[in-house]
Amino acid sequence: MPVPAIRAALRPLATCIALLAVAATPLRAEEPPMVQTGEQQDSFYCQERKLGYWFYCARPKAEKPQAENPQQPESATEQLDAVTATLRELKAKAILEPTPANVTAYIRFQREQLDRASLFSDVWQRAIWQDPELDYTLQRPVSTLGKRQWQDDRNAERDAAMARLSQRYGLFYFFAQSCGACEVMSPIVQGVASRWRITVRAISTDGGPSRHFPGYTVETNQRARLGLEPKITPAVVLWDALKNHPIPIGYGVMSADELQDRIYLLTSKEAGRDY
Repeated sequence: MPVPAIRAALRPLATCIALLAVAATPLRAEEPPMVQTGEQQDSFYCQERKLGYWFYCARPKAEKPQAENPQQPESATEQLDAVTATLRELKAKAILEPTPANVTAYIRFQREQLDRASLFSDVWQRAIWQDPELDYTLQRPVSTLGKRQWQDDRNAERDAAMARLSQRYGLFYFFAQSCGACEVMSPIVQGVASRWRITVRAISTDGGPSRHFPGYTVETNQRARLGLEPKITPAVVLWDALKNHPIPIGYGVMSADELQDRIYLLTSKEAGRDY
């Protein structure tokens, strides 16, 4: 084919390519730059253009390094438990395998704990000496001289309370002729009642007499009405005439001092005030 004819055939194709280039030029001018920075550009680039799921518009947050948890120190209870466990383990090992090394290890560790206990006891005693609120011996002395003085004061206080007792209280005394303990207890009850002028109503549980209480009466279910054990004699019960209710003092043989102390405590002291 002649060259002029070929050029003539290519002219329409070149014209079409030129038109396409001109038509595409305005669209390329309107597109925003591909690389954007800042919050406004990110909003335009990601939200208004709606690029879709596969475009990573949201910037990933930097992961904070996880701080390692520092190891908490052992509490005093845990440390003491560990000492006890070690001592038991060393003792068991020394018993099961009594070699000189095992026995020596147990003795040394045990000695350390004994020294620690001795130190604790010494500091305990010093703290009590220096703080009167902690010193229980001020309330109940343990020394010979202190106990004697405390007992004298206590007896004086008890006697003063016993002297007023007959104005409000009386005694029920349950005995039996066949009861050997009653032969020992009857004169004690009689002596205490006579000293403090307390009225005693002696009741024979088996109908037998008492040489210490010739004016006795035979029981007719009085112990059941007072809420007492029906088969135990001797039994001493204090009767509160003001409140009309019984106060059991005790069963069996008691000394005169013990009987008076029980009556004094049950009538004059609240629970927890004298211990």
